Amino acid sequence: MFVRKNVPLFFASRKCAYRFLSTTPTGTEGTATINASLHDGGQQQAAQEMDEFTEEFHRNRIQVSDIQRLILSAGSSVAALIDPRRHDMIACLGETTGREALVKMLHYMRSTEEGQQILREKPRINTRTVNMGALKTFPEHTFGYAYVKFMEDNNITPDSRMEVRFLEDPELAYVMTRYRETHDMVHAILDMPTNMLGEVTVKWVEALNTGLPMCYGGAVFGAFRLRPKQRQNYLRQYLPWALRTGNRIKPLMSVYWEKRWEQDVSELRKELNIELMDGK
Repeated sequence: MFVRKNVPLFFASRKCAYRFLSTTPTGTEGTATINASLHDGGQQQAAQEMDEFTEEFHRNRIQVSDIQRLILSAGSSVAALIDPRRHDMIACLGETTGREALVKMLHYMRSTEEGQQILREKPRINTRTVNMGALKTFPEHTFGYAYVKFMEDNNITPDSRMEVRFLEDPELAYVMTRYRETHDMVHAILDMPTNMLGEVTVKWVEALNTGLPMCYGGAVFGAFRLRPKQRQNYLRQYLPWALRTGNRIKPLMSVYWEKRWEQDVSELRKELNIELMDGK
């Protein structure tokens, strides 16, 4: 009885703490740091040349201590397990546990020409930057058409991704943002739906491809939420395919998807070493 009475209190406290962090102005510490560094002319010029993403990141960033990061990590992991629909908690978990994986992803992106272009231009994926209507007019064999059809079939929008708040490095923040905003493109190229079975399958592919702990957690614990019939299909067909695909495909974070709209989707899959599941 003691545990049952105090569990809601724990989550209420964690929720309040998260709201406090989320509403704390990033400007005080972040602005103070920036202002302190502007005493010389060189830094003033650097600040003026700051790209749009970095400026937005500094406005939204919430600076946390190591202890706060640990609390956020523990609280968000529990909340995400209890309710996988809590995208805010899943996002928080990804930021508080994924730094090492993000560093490796950044390193690889820097090692490829396409990855370097992504880091240099910092493209964003939303309805302001992607003309979904135009993609619908593309030939059916193109990746652009496959992507917009996937979005429409699953009734989702690219505007639903949360901004990064708990990372300190703007470049790592962009890598995490890029991961979130290209998640639906990974679904489309893998031809996987957004139901629980499809999400768990894609999480395995992403986990093996990116190394993000959040993806491993979603893949492992998400499987427990599958219905009996889904679980049978998962163990017999989806899981083996996901493990095989995740281990052999090329790093997806270095794919400039927006430059591939007109590419034949079958050729793109072949380039990335993706073979669709039998029956797809």
